[in-house]
Amino acid sequence: MALTMIKNARLVSAGIEFDGVLMIDGNKIDALLEKEPENFSGKVIDAKGDYVMPGFIDLHCHGRNNCDFSDGDAEKTRTILDHKLEEGVTTMLPTTLTLPEKDLAATLKSVASYDQKTGCKVPGVHLEGPFINPKCLGAQNPDFVRAADIEEIKRLNAIFPVKKVTYAVEMPGGAAFAGKLQKLGITPSCTHSAAKYDDFVAAYRSGLRNLSHFCNQMTALHHRDIGLVGAGLLHHDVFTEFICDKLHISVPMIQLVFQIKKCDHVILISDAMRAAGMPDGDYTLGGLPVVVKEGAARLREGGALAGSTLLISTALKNIYEITGLPLSEVIKSATSTPAASIGLSGVGKLQAGFAADVVILNKDFVVQTAMVDGEVRFRRA
Repeated sequence: MALTMIKNARLVSAGIEFDGVLMIDGNKIDALLEKEPENFSGKVIDAKGDYVMPGFIDLHCHGRNNCDFSDGDAEKTRTILDHKLEEGVTTMLPTTLTLPEKDLAATLKSVASYDQKTGCKVPGVHLEGPFINPKCLGAQNPDFVRAADIEEIKRLNAIFPVKKVTYAVEMPGGAAFAGKLQKLGITPSCTHSAAKYDDFVAAYRSGLRNLSHFCNQMTALHHRDIGLVGAGLLHHDVFTEFICDKLHISVPMIQLVFQIKKCDHVILISDAMRAAGMPDGDYTLGGLPVVVKEGAARLREGGALAGSTLLISTALKNIYEITGLPLSEVIKSATSTPAASIGLSGVGKLQAGFAADVVILNKDFVVQTAMVDGEVRFRRA
């Protein structure tokens, strides 16, 4: 097996931060050392004092580089998954929209065709919709909203693994649907929802432990019914996705959430649409016209936020600067926490025996190098 040493590194992972050396044996992390071993004869990468972290995990991303997974196009899928490395993402769930089943199937087929030898790892997909509340659409298409159907999920899961489904728990059969998903090994999550707290509790009892893009398109905190936002804050075992672009969530709300919840239950996501990595201009999301101005993506009709143009590396920088928490805590939200939330093992930490999915970032959080299974797949020119 090929041996690689990353030296002159500021090693940062869940609960650790120190200057040292990362040793890689083939596709696995071998050791974290304080000093370089003597007489090393393998490949050497000089981090030059930059951060060395586990590869980031993005569980909620629709696209970038003017491509969308819901285009159902294999080449566009490849473009997204290759370019996600530029923001340090080494594992991700391609995320769909509220669309007809035939279009969802086309998306899953395009993901299944990706050989995963050039870009990110893809353990499965995230279905955002179509089983949502039609009164809480956000940027979802109302024409394709439908009732929760576990048989549809089974058909899609047979094409390519479905790892996560975001739906509205208050709709008919919503509480029991969480348990049905879990029996298939799929993580249930809630958003695009008008659920009251009692609705949440019913789904919680059936196994719901995730809330998608927290605070957005869900019932707000109120003193007579704490809704989904209150539920996410009250229940510390509930994972909450967070779009930390300082637009979807205000700075004081970011501070509040991280004061109440620990980083091992807050998940950084991009929720990026096709305009990520692109200039301002006109785009689409699920067939709906979108205008991007100063990096903010909004529907042309009505002005609702339509996903983001956020990079995960930027999200990490934002919460590090806003919360004042140690980087060894903040890093959990981009690595070990998303992995835990969907039951992924062996990724998300700089730890012996874990996959050698590693990113090197400078002190401005700009990704310089991204490795997947010990192989350099992105290096900034």
